[in-house]
Amino acid sequence: MSTFVLLLITGLGLGALYFLVASGLSLIYGLMGVLNFAHGSFLTLSAFVGFEVGRRVGISTWAGLFASLAVGAIVGAVFAALTELLLIRPLYKRHIEQVLVTVGLSLATVALFEGIWGPDPIFMEAGGWMRQTTNVLGAPIPNDRFVSIAAALLVLGGLVLFLNKTRYGLIIRAGVENRAMVTALGIDVRKAFTVVFTIGGVAAGIGGVLASHYYGYVSPLLGGSLLIFAFIVTVIGGMGSLAGAAIASVLVALLQQFANFYLGVGDLIVVLLLAVVLLVRPQGLLGKAAA
Repeated sequence: MSTFVLLLITGLGLGALYFLVASGLSLIYGLMGVLNFAHGSFLTLSAFVGFEVGRRVGISTWAGLFASLAVGAIVGAVFAALTELLLIRPLYKRHIEQVLVTVGLSLATVALFEGIWGPDPIFMEAGGWMRQTTNVLGAPIPNDRFVSIAAALLVLGGLVLFLNKTRYGLIIRAGVENRAMVTALGIDVRKAFTVVFTIGGVAAGIGGVLASHYYGYVSPLLGGSLLIFAFIVTVIGGMGSLAGAAIASVLVALLQQFANFYLGVGDLIVVLLLAVVLLVRPQGLLGKAAA
């Protein structure tokens, strides 16, 4: 029983990280049709900057945690907004060029991070409440898993409120459904594009900081490894579906955790699930079929 509870809660913690990355990817593709392969760079830079801030404030303290999360979110937002304004906006409706630019940016930033912080992982100091465990039904659960789950729930709730209760949220929802109609109504969707990119950067920034606590290190390749599973989650959940991203994040992470423990082939099982979804329901769990 304790093993099941441990795998369940740690899987939910991993799913929370997947959602924080995949939510931005899903919204960006749903409204803008942009496959942003540089999304992992937002996460990695935020993780490094958050680590540097936390190390100076006190990485094992609550002040250090909240400071690193706040700075990580800001760094992710600024990096994402600049990427959209300088690189993506001139290339709208030129999808091949968008892919090449975002892939190039992701490769360039990995080289930049390696030049600044080195190619090897930097392990974080143990200690503090985040490195302690809480006993749940006999299972010792690392406390950072609870923080990741709480952060993902807060981000999900904030996104739902934003999309349903604000003007830009309504524009974004309408743009996901029918971008041509929104443009025909005289609404400048370019501002909405920048807002969506910024929101995705905030979520990725928070995810980057929490991922460094989850894995216990920061690395130039941290964002890239999470981005792979975030893309899988986005496809399984349905492009542009926030609820689909949330459901698929939990499904993929739990399947991965249990399959890794009992079979040792968690990644293979996730890829097989992706293949089944693409064959049976190509639009994803909650996505809409193409016209």
